[in-house]
Amino acid sequence: MIHFEGDRTFPLPPAAVFAKLGDAAFLVDCLKDVQEVVEKNADRAVWKLQPGFSFIRTTLDITMDIVERVPDSAIKVKMFSRGIGATSTVQSVVALQPTEPGTAVHWSADITELTGLLKLVPKD
Repeated sequence: MIHFEGDRTFPLPPAAVFAKLGDAAFLVDCLKDVQEVVEKNADRAVWKLQPGFSFIRTTLDITMDIVERVPDSAIKVKMFSRGIGATSTVQSVVALQPTEPGTAVHWSADITELTGLLKLVPKD
């Protein structure tokens, strides 16, 4: 399993940050290189993206589901991507804490499944 995490502070109250980070439609609208949005609403977004890998040009089909929301404090997200001969599943958690003058956000993401060529990605 590959793990990523980080922290960010926003100068907005927790309710405002939660409303944006817990909305799949808002999140997909923030991405670059999106070729086509197939579906988008607060709970789910499905899109096609062409990542800027220099060694290969491919299109990824990506699905993002907001799987749990705890008002103004936590969000759980699951993403699935499929490309040429490979898939990945990522599960993330976003935790929000009120702070002065806004909201502290701690996020973590785990790549829980890789198939195909993506299995060659180093795990360390």
